[in-house]
Amino acid sequence: MTAAADSAAPGPGADGLRFGYGTNGFANHRLDDALAVIADLGYAGVALTLDHDHLDPFAPGLSRRVDAVGRRLAALGLAVVIETGARYLLDPWHKHAPTLLHDEPARRVEFLRHAVAIGADLGAEAVSFWAGVRPDSVPPAVAWDRLVAGCATVVAAADVAGVTLGFEPEPGMLVEDIAGWRRLSAALGTPARLGITLDIGHCRCLEPQPVPDCVRAVAAHLVNVQIDDMRRGVHEHLEFGAGEIDFPPVLAALREVGYRGLVAVELPRHSHAAPAVAARSLDFLRAAAGGSTGSN
Repeated sequence: MTAAADSAAPGPGADGLRFGYGTNGFANHRLDDALAVIADLGYAGVALTLDHDHLDPFAPGLSRRVDAVGRRLAALGLAVVIETGARYLLDPWHKHAPTLLHDEPARRVEFLRHAVAIGADLGAEAVSFWAGVRPDSVPPAVAWDRLVAGCATVVAAADVAGVTLGFEPEPGMLVEDIAGWRRLSAALGTPARLGITLDIGHCRCLEPQPVPDCVRAVAAHLVNVQIDDMRRGVHEHLEFGAGEIDFPPVLAALREVGYRGLVAVELPRHSHAAPAVAARSLDFLRAAAGGSTGSN
């Protein structure tokens, strides 16, 4: 297959940061069109959520379609990370089901293996995934054991493929914070290929320390960053300026720790106005990247 990484990935801007945009915020666009808009706006990369209309890993002709996306990414000069948070890809009735915590997680494991293989073929900087919400019928200890076992399978696939994994703590899920990620990593034997996906909004939502300190706390393991605004205690992805985060110190912390991966805007409920929201978001981030530092 043709890898997008065959051509040089976009380098960092003058501020040392590389901004991307998530295709889950372009759900009403064809993937080719979404990639073109993202590139035309000036983003350095894309966080590609595998979904029904965006490189469905279960549809026929996967190898051919991955080749085509790889060529498209290369032609547009876009770096890529793979995201796996599609809502109804695996079960048309139940959001995000099955997860690694369910009684029958095979479909999720298969999906994550596909994601790893696609990530390898596209030269993705990371493949990101999460734990899922514990079903009421599954005791916490059983759910934890299932998560560790499932993650071990995914890590083994990533080792073979040479792919970096970013595990994302997600509010309301079995692993929802940085402490939970550390516990999981330890339970897996701290595998070298399992880093952390840090959503900046989630840090404001529930982490006890200031957001820039969250960045510093996981700097050695940080492989993927999602960025959005959020309010304390409310898991709602907001446009920049609509929440409580002071972004210049956050971006300064990312520069300070030497983070070189994508910083991808994560606004999955803004597809109705995707081009305008993406344009506003990039303008905001560029301005914030040049702003003064402080605390949050």
